[in-house]
Amino acid sequence: MVMRRSNKREFSVIVERDAEGYYVASVPALPGCHTQARSLDKLLERIREAIELCLEVEQNVTTTDFIGVQRVCV
Repeated sequence: MVMRRSNKREFSVIVERDAEGYYVASVPALPGCHTQARSLDKLLERIREAIELCLEVEQNVTTTDFIGVQRVCV
């Protein structure tokens, strides 16, 4: 039995909401990889497309392990 290795890669995505109510997603591991949408479902669809497009252009992407997000008040 031949087992195929999955080509799936996992990326951390930062999701925020802007002043107009749009959800905005960005991928720290892929500079310039971001998108926006009115709903979270549409946002996830669009960020997957954006990641795929960024990976087509950038061949040597290294991923990091997501640790967490901290809020700092100053």
